[in-house]
Amino acid sequence: MSETPVATMSFEEAMKALEEVVNQLDQGDVALDRSIELYERGAALKKRCEDELRRAEEKVAAITLDGEGNAAGLRPLGGEGNGDAGPGSGGDDRF
Repeated sequence: MSETPVATMSFEEAMKALEEVVNQLDQGDVALDRSIELYERGAALKKRCEDELRRAEEKVAAITLDGEGNAAGLRPLGGEGNGDAGPGSGGDDRF
């Protein structure tokens, strides 16, 4: 398993590394100390994936559409919630 620093990994790299960690742990033939190391790395990889997904969701949410549904530009990130009751503003806490 590559020991690339988690903070420098792309989403895809982190997912692949997480799959490798899970596979190693699933095999059950890893020493206890190594299992703990793998678990800790897996937790860091999971967090990296979640952070990258959240960042991507924020970028997608910032895309504004014109009347025909075509991408028309970007609104500033963090600029939501200023009383605008338009589509995509507030109310949906799923993400």
